[in-house]
Amino acid sequence: MSLDDRNESWSRRKFLGQLTVAGTAGLLGVRPEHAAAADALPETKRLRIAQSPTGTCWAPQYLAADMLRGEGFSDLRYVPADAGQVYTAIAAGEVDLSMAFIAPFVVQADSGQQVVMLAGIHPGCIELFCSERIRAIRDLKGKTVSTNGIGSPNHAFLSSMIAYVGLDPRRDVNWVVHKEDEAMRHLADGKIDARLAAPPSSYVLRAKKIGHVVVNMTTDRPWSQYFCCVLTGNREFVRKNPVATKRAIRAILKAADFCTTNPVPSAHALERFLAGNASPPTYELAMQTMREVPYARWRDYDTEDTVRFYALRLQEAGLIKSNPNKILAQATDFRFLNELKKELKT
Repeated sequence: MSLDDRNESWSRRKFLGQLTVAGTAGLLGVRPEHAAAADALPETKRLRIAQSPTGTCWAPQYLAADMLRGEGFSDLRYVPADAGQVYTAIAAGEVDLSMAFIAPFVVQADSGQQVVMLAGIHPGCIELFCSERIRAIRDLKGKTVSTNGIGSPNHAFLSSMIAYVGLDPRRDVNWVVHKEDEAMRHLADGKIDARLAAPPSSYVLRAKKIGHVVVNMTTDRPWSQYFCCVLTGNREFVRKNPVATKRAIRAILKAADFCTTNPVPSAHALERFLAGNASPPTYELAMQTMREVPYARWRDYDTEDTVRFYALRLQEAGLIKSNPNKILAQATDFRFLNELKKELKT
């Protein structure tokens, strides 16, 4: 930990002690009665949210735990689900809502699965790491690209990027399937040419100087202009529980704001929340997430524009048949977000 971090007013010991006593809701300045006064009581007290075994960029839905209880969800459950499993879990009704990469949700919507996109939470966070042979996305033509699996989240995401520069992801690249650790080793050894990575893995790759970053979605246009992770719900849950849905979104958006305005306590809280995972992030990696992921932009960016952008890219890539208007009509519901943008306006 750097000297600056040690000198922050929130020391690790002080923060964890106060977190134990007060809970995250107290730190965020949220009282249950405030939420209760804003809307009717939620239709259900049970809420199931996905918990990734590795990812840190989903921090807002973890830091929102006490606020969600304050919103009336006395039966709050975090369901273990990796980045690939969360999509099927939401569609199957095993998870009520969760943040995740947008591209696979658009693919699900195209096939009529039971998902509804509710709110963009943050842009950026994903990076494309490449071998020294690759200087731009167009250089991937004829090269070997690693993915978790055909149809996986990182495959859909990278396919949309490849299609955007005029290549055909089905024909112009050689896809190979690797687990993340295996892909890191192959990239370091020059056996593959590209791999997408999200926090905290992207930070580890940078620190170890494995490959080099060709696209950073936090800073590079056009990707930086659109949401990366969107909050998406099971269609039936949203239909039956509109008040509960709005309350859940409100808590997660407030937690996103807190990540921006209070990065040090947020990093400590995230480290503590994920401590039971098989590969928990260090405080330093959690802190890097808070510093780099632009959580505050949920107010500024347009989720509808993001859905339209990725629907066009995925259509170009041959991964979906529906046009953006059909996706928007059948698999989005932004009424809660629009209300909350007014309610939470600062």
